Amino acid sequence: MSLEKFHYDNKLPKNFAIACIFWGTVGMLLGVVIAFQLAFPVLNFSEYLPNFAFGRLRPVHTNAVIFAFVGNGIFTGVYYSLPRLLKTPMWSKTLGNIHFWGWQLIIVSAAVTLLLGFTTGKEYAELEWPIDIAITLIWVVFGFNMFATILTRRERHLYVAIWFFIASWVTVAMLHIVNSIEYPVSFMKSYSWYAGVQDALVQWWYGHNAVAFFLTTPYLGIMYYFLPKAADRPVYSYRLSIVHFWSLIFLYIWAGPHHLLYTALPDWAQSLGTVFSIMLILPSWGGMLNGLFTLRGAWDKVREEPVLKFFVVAVTCYGMSTFEGPMLALKNVNAISHYSDWTVAHVHIGALGWNGFLTFGMMYWLIPKLFNTTLFSKKMASTHFWIGTLGILLYAIPMYWSSFRAYFMMKAFTPEGQLQYQFIDIVQTVIPFYIMRGLGGLIYLSGVILMIYNLVKTAKSGAFVANEEAEAPALAREYHAPANSIWHSVIERKPILLLVLSLVVVAIGGLVELIPTFLVKENIPTIASVKPYTPLELQGRDIYIREGCYNCHSQMIRPFRYEVTRFGEYSKAGEFVYDHPFQWGSKRTGPDLAREGVNQPSATWHFNHMYNPGAMINGSIMPPYPSLYDNTIDKASTMSKIHAMRNMGVPYPENYEAIANDDLDAQANKILAEIQANDKTITISSDKEIIALIGYLKRLGTDIKLNTKN
Repeated sequence: MSLEKFHYDNKLPKNFAIACIFWGTVGMLLGVVIAFQLAFPVLNFSEYLPNFAFGRLRPVHTNAVIFAFVGNGIFTGVYYSLPRLLKTPMWSKTLGNIHFWGWQLIIVSAAVTLLLGFTTGKEYAELEWPIDIAITLIWVVFGFNMFATILTRRERHLYVAIWFFIASWVTVAMLHIVNSIEYPVSFMKSYSWYAGVQDALVQWWYGHNAVAFFLTTPYLGIMYYFLPKAADRPVYSYRLSIVHFWSLIFLYIWAGPHHLLYTALPDWAQSLGTVFSIMLILPSWGGMLNGLFTLRGAWDKVREEPVLKFFVVAVTCYGMSTFEGPMLALKNVNAISHYSDWTVAHVHIGALGWNGFLTFGMMYWLIPKLFNTTLFSKKMASTHFWIGTLGILLYAIPMYWSSFRAYFMMKAFTPEGQLQYQFIDIVQTVIPFYIMRGLGGLIYLSGVILMIYNLVKTAKSGAFVANEEAEAPALAREYHAPANSIWHSVIERKPILLLVLSLVVVAIGGLVELIPTFLVKENIPTIASVKPYTPLELQGRDIYIREGCYNCHSQMIRPFRYEVTRFGEYSKAGEFVYDHPFQWGSKRTGPDLAREGVNQPSATWHFNHMYNPGAMINGSIMPPYPSLYDNTIDKASTMSKIHAMRNMGVPYPENYEAIANDDLDAQANKILAEIQANDKTITISSDKEIIALIGYLKRLGTDIKLNTKN
């Protein structure tokens, strides 16, 4: 059979690799900054640079690490491995370049808009609707190019890495589209179509599976390609990879509700999330063991090669995270971990260890190949390995320690039945752990800078191979399966079938969880006294979301004695029916605000607290928000916001838009009068943003009859 000559285009993987390293450095630097902002509030610079306060920087950090660093890492691995596994160049260089530049433009747009306060308020999905549309279009370009390449391949069977790439692509598309359904109010403002409990379920169905199908499954594809290549050994078990793939993508999609244990989510949905999370241990560890066992007989090489050292720790961190995740889905464990730094530690074992170290190992292996040279310094790479490992440990261990310390302080009562510690006491006691966490991140970042130097020197010592020559026989038209082939080999030969089956498998869990929550009214009992937000409160809520307050405050009181005593009556599902989006939060750096309007009804207190938190609460680490006292409420948007809410089912009266600003002014004047009655030295107009924010905070928890906190 004659061989056909062709070329692999190395420009795209090189470009994505450079972008991956650049954005990774930016994202990690921002992580270090916000870590120290929590320990030293003065670093927020909110008096001079309000756009760079913690609430706005934190989503920039998470989006930069997830979609810029890991995203570009995924595309680096795909654009390098896919052509070689299929023995054909990528179908279209033009589509590849559109994908590359489109993705970088999305990243820049995300950073700019988030810093400007344009956010949906949904974790890992904060980007506003025009950027969501851009993400969808670029994702389609990527998928079309990938599948066109697969359909024009010279290798009949699809290797296991390609299974994971296909499943990742189709699932991320499904998750992104469903979670991003929103009602546009203006060019850069929208409201989630879902509300309250339903929004929370959709968000964490997306949020958990963004971790699963963006941070995990495509990186498993990278592991299945680069680890055997670096070790020069075949994958340990083909049959185990089949079990690993199908069981993982089926079970993962069900696990989202474990982020909402003990909340107002229906119990049956919480239980489903727990059950499937526990089952996830088996396929996850199957993949880990398949990776580690691939290195059997090559441990001498592991000791010598820094690339394999990175891969071993990466796969080990994958195993640790995928054991810890199901454990955190147990209700008794989740009662401790949720809203605490334990979740932060868990996430960063995966991000720094699994994603970070697998990316570093891939770069150390790939860059010398692209530049036809050898790594500049293995010793320097090994030093990076040990620095990075130390950084991970110094980051994670203080966060574990902090979470347990905070938990035991939160639930401590005196013999007389009173809370032993105030919330601010708990905040103060964990600040040293935040400092240690910041130092760990700084050490990890220094290792990345060392890697950059090493890779730049490597590239300079060689010559970039833009077009790599290759040859392979054409794909035979007729094919007869070997007598000993198994059933799965049929699927491996049919990429469209694999795509459809993957979609069906991942859609089952989502449909079972989401449909009853939306269609069965008993899942969300209504409360007659719960009314829509007034125009002023709606504007204040949007300011609250814009400033990223949800990054530090929850609005969900769980039915524990210490939470009810500290924050007030536990939360009910019917309270949130008009919340577009929900604001339950995932971390309590500050106290829960679900009953703030009952616990702290004084407008004057809120006025002074937002201007100088430390003056009202000694030891507060919350930054001040002086810009709210200068900015004017955007009354021009009130009409469109009310109109959007009514179109989503919020029962505002017909034509209420016409008088909404009149009601806004009346409530604002009332709040200002209350403030000035308590402090006659305060001179401010009623149209400032601080008045709207106070209106929202005073509303929280006042809709239903409550047993107030002691």
